[in-house]
This record gives sequence, structure tokens and C-alpha cells, in this order.
Amino acid sequence: MPHLEAVIRRLRNDTKLDDHDIDAIRALPIHVKPIPAHTSIVLEGDRPSHCCLIISGFSVRSKTTDQGKRQILSIHIPGDIPDLQSLHLQVMDHDIRTLSQCTIGLIPHEALRSLTRSRPLIAEALWRETLIDAAIFREWIVNVGRRSAEQRLAHLALEMQARLTVVGMAGSDTYELPMTQGDLADALGLTPVHVNRVMKSLRAHRLLDVKRSTVTLSDVNRLMALGDFNSTYLHQYPDS
Repeated sequence: MPHLEAVIRRLRNDTKLDDHDIDAIRALPIHVKPIPAHTSIVLEGDRPSHCCLIISGFSVRSKTTDQGKRQILSIHIPGDIPDLQSLHLQVMDHDIRTLSQCTIGLIPHEALRSLTRSRPLIAEALWRETLIDAAIFREWIVNVGRRSAEQRLAHLALEMQARLTVVGMAGSDTYELPMTQGDLADALGLTPVHVNRVMKSLRAHRLLDVKRSTVTLSDVNRLMALGDFNSTYLHQYPDS
């Protein structure tokens, strides 16, 4: 099924799945569903019976305080299964919401459980995905808690370039990221006004430019130095 090619490419990036594994993934029952931009896919407190595969578009994982303040916890791209933990944790403890118009694939929990029981390498690949998620969470905590505003945005921009490259959605220095300044503020722990100032500063220093959702990395090496960026935590090893 073509809708599963993004996740197959993703899983093959770090696990040597054989042809039988790939055939088993392609045989999964999947209900394809379009979701408008800025729409909830799953909410905190829900008890989902399916996992959600992002086929196209961008989504975010977030939590909102009692005062209505949102913290974006991660950004999800095609090939991601952002609620994979719902396979074993019955109640969602956060929200997943689209940034752009998305196409998602709903995969029944029971089908995924059966697949992981019968195909150990697929179970290993999905387990690796949850560990990589945890590594990204750790890096985001450091980013929001210990880096300056300029460093935070530089680091996020470089992370997205690295991740989008794996799924064929980024060039060497440009990619699309449909996030408003408000979205970036919620991801970086800043205010929209502060994000605007940081963007102007990075643009003036010819490091980074963002125009109408197009991100341009003007000087990758200098941006990496500024953002204290080391991609090890993404664990992208095409030859592993």
C-alpha cells in the first residue's frame, strides 16, 4: 500500500527489515483519512483503539495548562506514528493536532500487536522509534531549559532539516515548515514577539531566514555552532 511507504522508509533507516517484514507492513489494514489544518487528531484523556500514521502533512504533540498555555512537545512529519505509545498505554496524556492539512492512516491496535508478535524485527524497529522519541524529548528539554532564544531556534531549524531529509522533504538548505510565529513560540518556550526578534537577528546575521513557511539555512556550519547542534540524538544511521 503506497500510504505505508513513508513509514517503511523510516523504519528501514535504522533497522534491517527483510522482504517478508516489508510485505507484512504493507498488508496492515489502514483507514486513510484527511484531516484539516489546526484540527485535533487525538486528545488528552482519549482511549484510542488505533494508532495514527502521518502520511502527509505536519502535526504536533502538545500539552495545555489549566491557564490555556500550550507547550509543543514535538513536531511530527510523514512516516511518524506519534501516538505509538497508545498501543500499550490506554489513556492519552497529551494532544496531537495538525499544523497543516494532513492525511493520516489509522491502524488498529490489534493489527499492530499481531504484527509485532509475529515479526520480531518490526517490533524491534518500532521499539527503536519510541527510544528515538525519548532522545528527542531529552534534547528539547535542554533546548528550552538551557539555551538562549537564538540557540533554540537554530537548533530546532537544524533538527527539522535533518529529519525531513530522511523522508525526502528537504534540500541541502531549504524546506517547508508550516509553523506560525505563535507555533514556534509554543515549541521554544518564548513569546511570539520574542520569536520575531530572534528571526530578524538570525536573518541579519545571514544564518537563517523564514518566509511564508519556507525555512532557508543560509550558513549551516555557523548555525550548527550557534545552536550547539549535534544530530547524534536523532539516531539516523542509514547503514545500520
